[in-house]
Amino acid sequence: MIDSGLKPTIANKTLQETVADLQSVRVWHGCWRFGLLGAAMLSSLALAWTTPSEVGFWVWTVTAGVFYAFWLICTHDMAHHTLLGWPRVENVLARLISWPMLWPVGVYSQLHRLHHGWNGLDLSDPERYQWTVKDYQQASPWLRWYVRHQWLMDIFILGGVGVIVKTLMGGHRFQDRLSKVQLVTDLVGMALVQGCLIAAVVVSHTSLLRYILFWLCLERVVGMIAQTRGLLEHYGLWQQAGGHQLTQLYSSRNLQTSRWFSWLIGGLNYHAVHHAFPGIPFDRLPEAHGRIQTVLAEHKMPAMTLAPGYLRAVLRLANRVT
Repeated sequence: MIDSGLKPTIANKTLQETVADLQSVRVWHGCWRFGLLGAAMLSSLALAWTTPSEVGFWVWTVTAGVFYAFWLICTHDMAHHTLLGWPRVENVLARLISWPMLWPVGVYSQLHRLHHGWNGLDLSDPERYQWTVKDYQQASPWLRWYVRHQWLMDIFILGGVGVIVKTLMGGHRFQDRLSKVQLVTDLVGMALVQGCLIAAVVVSHTSLLRYILFWLCLERVVGMIAQTRGLLEHYGLWQQAGGHQLTQLYSSRNLQTSRWFSWLIGGLNYHAVHHAFPGIPFDRLPEAHGRIQTVLAEHKMPAMTLAPGYLRAVLRLANRVT
């Protein structure tokens, strides 16, 4: 833990100054990312439903699921209004792409704001994945078993359904802090979209069972990616460090990866940077990361956590209980 006092205060001010010019949205960068990922996902879906091969159907469905997962990450940027910089447009687009997967993005957006305020500071954080030692000791035997196998359970068993249920439960838990309009809008919107999709399946004389299995395949793929990302971003780093901004830098994880994968995941491999400065758009996070590490070094403060890649980080952290 970083000692609180004058040094963090000076560092906070310097950090704010050093990234001040990076907190503006370049609209075409966001349009390109949203459009390209959406086109890749929809093209894969079209190929899945038009191929005469059963194997081809499932291969293209899995491919669509991968692109869908990265496309849905755009809704995270939209929650911060850093993808396009047009809040009303972003709110509409986020719902259009989320509701087919029963993702309550309106509720998520509100909970995510609480997460940014509470991460590393308040154990009520609705997106906290890591259990404390006290949590573990007071848990039932079944829950202790779950905690010991949390990575396996979250990624491969709970998946997308787990994320959806956790978000809806968070909406209920913090209903006094959230707008009920968002919850109602999400529930009605998801019901209408799914109703239209099921009606289209019936009209086209496609098997309803085939559609359900198709949706579940997408849910498995999207859920695995979403759960892995969520666990990696904070697990094992819960700590308070000399004020809110430094706490975000040290209670979030950056991950080394290639440029193209960083683009796919919306720059969230620089998650500590994003948490400290949520107004920086995805395409400017790499530059902000370099500047911030320089400032920390100049103030003789520890560097931000930088894990050596997603796969290695998963293998190293998956065996950690708390």
